[in-house]
Amino acid sequence: MLKEYKSVSEVVGPLMLVEGVENVKYEELVDIRLQNGDRRRGRVLEIENDKALVQVYEGTSGINLRETSTRFLGKPLELGVSEDMIGRVFDGLGNPIDDGPKIIADKSLDVNGNPMNPYARDYPDEFIQTGVSVIDGLNTLVRGQKLPIFSASGLPHNQLAAQIARQARVLGDDTHFAVVFAALGITFEESRYFIDDFTENGAIDQSVLFINLADDPAIERISTPKMALTTAEYLAYEKGYHVLVIMTDMTNYAEALREVSAARKEVPGRRGYPGYLYTDLAGIYERAGRIKGVEGSITQIPILTMPEDDITHPIPDLTGYITEGQIIMGRELHKRNLQPPIDATPSLSRLKDNGIGEDKTRDDHKDTMNQIYAAYTSGKQAKELANILGEAALSDNDKSFMKFAEEFEDKYISQGFYKNRTIEETLDLGWELLKLIPVSELKRIDDKLIKKYLGVDPQANAESDDDYSDPLDEHDADLTVTRDERIENSPYEYE
Repeated sequence: MLKEYKSVSEVVGPLMLVEGVENVKYEELVDIRLQNGDRRRGRVLEIENDKALVQVYEGTSGINLRETSTRFLGKPLELGVSEDMIGRVFDGLGNPIDDGPKIIADKSLDVNGNPMNPYARDYPDEFIQTGVSVIDGLNTLVRGQKLPIFSASGLPHNQLAAQIARQARVLGDDTHFAVVFAALGITFEESRYFIDDFTENGAIDQSVLFINLADDPAIERISTPKMALTTAEYLAYEKGYHVLVIMTDMTNYAEALREVSAARKEVPGRRGYPGYLYTDLAGIYERAGRIKGVEGSITQIPILTMPEDDITHPIPDLTGYITEGQIIMGRELHKRNLQPPIDATPSLSRLKDNGIGEDKTRDDHKDTMNQIYAAYTSGKQAKELANILGEAALSDNDKSFMKFAEEFEDKYISQGFYKNRTIEETLDLGWELLKLIPVSELKRIDDKLIKKYLGVDPQANAESDDDYSDPLDEHDADLTVTRDERIENSPYEYE
């Protein structure tokens, strides 16, 4: 039988200290009854002797120390899951907020998840099409991968998140693809944007939304990613879905961690964040992946805003250590109204080679990806050189690379937030842009592919050695003249 305690001795921020408790466990769920009959939930954060530190999910405002009673339920926070959750909207604690019926759960799962045996992990594989050319063509997302998006304040990362949620799919397996979308600490206007966009474009039919608003308690914000990932694990590993989990904004999650850490009076780490920030983020990101022998998979796209555009800030810095690459949104591209403003040069997907190729996308994907990267960086360097020396100082090749960079940004990067390109359309566009570069400069593409997609044979265009005369040959021949002959023919006198 559960005991009821009326021994709350202290309340600090979202934390509550209960004394005189017995047989209480870490992460145990707590039922809290206020003096007016309202009920709240919490979890045990820390235990010392007969004292338990409880984190209250709905916040501690209005709690009367003398009249508040607590019961420790002997189990962790759980979420009732079902396939019926697809197409529904929930708050940060898993309660429906879309005026739909209550979910009849197939089972209840611990939101903290179960550790995945590293030996059972399968290597991330297979291409996921997002419909965004810069991602699909250059920084390919692979099933089972963790690929974050690094944004900054004022940049349109919410529009990009909604676009990926609308358009993403696994090729050839549309019937078992789902999106779990978790919004953390967003405004009411942003929440309406996401809900309306998903509903109007039909993306809600394959999505599960968890919405945590900025005025909701910080403790709920900490639980929201766990709710989303618990749902994703159920759909992926028990129902065979390929699940894409999009979480925005992880910076708000880290701020909530810092708030709780300060209330616990812990010694702060870098920039005031708790020293366990890396471990906590890893506990979320590492819940993505594939399991051998299981059809489903979980792929993650966490989105975070870099404070002061600083990529060395602890949140993006630690995220980059844990995940397999990053997609970076550029402020300069945004100022030029390129949509989405994804900066291709510093962006990286470390697993992209596993998701491209003849059997997964197309035979030219890898070569065109490498060539476009090289040509774009050469074009940006040519632009910088033109700004210093003037365009007249550029060679013809430099001018062609500069023209390529301009067209690449205007046509390839800036596709708009409502344009969905297939991988074939993205690769065909890449070939159209590569026509701006002399064939002799396409050094990273196999000659067979150039002939196949451009209709040009690089070998036929190359000058043969027999037709080429080196102007230095005659000078080199002079070097065979003996020393005595040079002295004899010299206008100077030698002793």
